[in-house]
Amino acid sequence: MELRVLRYFLAVAREENITAAAESLHVTQPTLSKQLMDLEDELGKKLFERGKRKITLTEDGRFLRKRAQEIVDLTDKTETAIKSSIQTISGDIFIGCGETQGMREIIKVMKKVNTDYPEIRYNLYSGNDEDVSERLDNGLVDFGLFVGNTHLDKYDYKKLPISDIWGLLIRNDNPIAQNETIKPTDLENIPILCSRQALTHNELSGWLGKDFSKLKIVSTHNLVYNSTLMAEEGFGAVLSIKGLINTANTNLVFRPFEPLIKADLIFAWKKYQVFSKPAEIFLKYLQSIL
Repeated sequence: MELRVLRYFLAVAREENITAAAESLHVTQPTLSKQLMDLEDELGKKLFERGKRKITLTEDGRFLRKRAQEIVDLTDKTETAIKSSIQTISGDIFIGCGETQGMREIIKVMKKVNTDYPEIRYNLYSGNDEDVSERLDNGLVDFGLFVGNTHLDKYDYKKLPISDIWGLLIRNDNPIAQNETIKPTDLENIPILCSRQALTHNELSGWLGKDFSKLKIVSTHNLVYNSTLMAEEGFGAVLSIKGLINTANTNLVFRPFEPLIKADLIFAWKKYQVFSKPAEIFLKYLQSIL
């Protein structure tokens, strides 16, 4: 598979239309159609369902789109690193991060580096720990910020000097919102909206005294924002970390768990990683500042 053809494939997957994709790529429609058919022949798989008005991906096509995007991203990242000027120290740093106020600690380092090396640029990818770990393992990001329990055997890392606090985002008209803290018994009959990652947190199950998945889980998410909208509409209460959502102009309040549950914040990178010059500089600043 040629990289050029993968870019063609991704353009068609994005546009869902051969003509629109050809225009965005500045190639003719017959040329693009032939490249796609050749790709299907090469792989021995049907990648597209060709309808009258739009093209959709088959199951094999969806799998290829994910892998093709990773290949293209990694190629672009590598090319940028190689082209970076050693004299001016320019280039890109790629960071995967979970949802946490701890990101402010990393931003302080970013700001300091940017002051000294203004031609360095940052690329942030938000997601849960699973998303961040996958990008880190595949070389798509240089660093990853993890919240709570993470398998760290394959990483070097630095623990941030702050921790996150677990609790509940709940409507202010809910009776338990009048309490200053949330105890395990308070959750018995409440619909819970939580991250998929939280279901596997040993700290939470230990606090609750049983498997956390045994609660009334009505929805799961990887990023918290949409679940807070659900909570505002009375759909349930959100298991969350303090400070992720500004509740000032909402009907929600945050209440921490009792006893307090803290989540460590881990900034990690692959062992034996060969960094670009910008990433190498960033790591030195991080280790110095933190």
